[in-house]
Amino acid sequence: MSADQTTVVPAHAGTHTEPAGTRSMDSRVRGNDGRRRINFTAWLFLAPALALLAVFSFWPVAFGSVLAFTDYSLIRDTHWVGLDNFRYIFDNEMFVTGLKNSLVFLLMVPFVQIGALTLAVLVNNQLPGIRYFRAAFYVPVVTTVSVVGIMWGFMFHEQGALNYVLMTLRLVGAPVGWLSNDSLALFAIMFVTLWRGLGWYMVMYLAALQAVPADMQEAAILDGANRWQRFWQITVPMLRPTIMVCTILSVLAALKAYQEVDVLTQGGPMNSTFTGLYYAYDQGLKHLKLPRALAASFVMSIFCIGIALLCLRYIKPKHR
Repeated sequence: MSADQTTVVPAHAGTHTEPAGTRSMDSRVRGNDGRRRINFTAWLFLAPALALLAVFSFWPVAFGSVLAFTDYSLIRDTHWVGLDNFRYIFDNEMFVTGLKNSLVFLLMVPFVQIGALTLAVLVNNQLPGIRYFRAAFYVPVVTTVSVVGIMWGFMFHEQGALNYVLMTLRLVGAPVGWLSNDSLALFAIMFVTLWRGLGWYMVMYLAALQAVPADMQEAAILDGANRWQRFWQITVPMLRPTIMVCTILSVLAALKAYQEVDVLTQGGPMNSTFTGLYYAYDQGLKHLKLPRALAASFVMSIFCIGIALLCLRYIKPKHR
């Protein structure tokens, strides 16, 4: 071959071309490896919190549930007694009253949710000083229960501010024993619980309202929808996940009512404000009947789980 002749090498010569199937398989392998690394990193960050939950939440709950079926005592051997503790608490009038009162507390849930949503809609407007109103509604949430109890104890006293206002307006003829009347004390505590929880749920609803896309509201206005129609057809459906979460949280808070009862009435008068959880506290810490207290807590936990599942079943947000 002469020097001036050029050798033409095919473009594909020396180049190894992999089948398409091999390339897709390699990409899948690399993708799976990347997902595994991401999952491992996520679990690594979650590990400290999960360890704390395991030690201080999961293990005590599991161990306490087992002890509810024993005659556990700090000074004698523990024996398995089966359902004896549960039979005792259900035969005990105080626990039955507490369980009924805990269910009555659920009547507070619709008022909390409607009130919080109404407040959120009102403070969602851009008005001068609206931030101060938001802060004022949230103050009860960050106020300790002891301070709230002392304040409302003075308000509900027979010579307190509430009776003074009612008598000045001639709405009542004599002082009302809000906390000393066994027919009114539970509802007075429910009102305090409602007042204290409104601000918390208001903030959650306010965040959800501000996340509603403005273009959907504008499109509805162009279609001729009034404010009420926009609220029911756009705002409420968009708030369904938040409504579900707030409802479940308020249901659980109602069933676990304890702090307000302990500060305001200690279960009185005549055990009329006993709740299921307060009965567990009374048996466990006051009378040192730990197995009965654990049995009562176990029953209340079952109620909480059951009602939470019902809320998930009937308030579950629709796919959008």
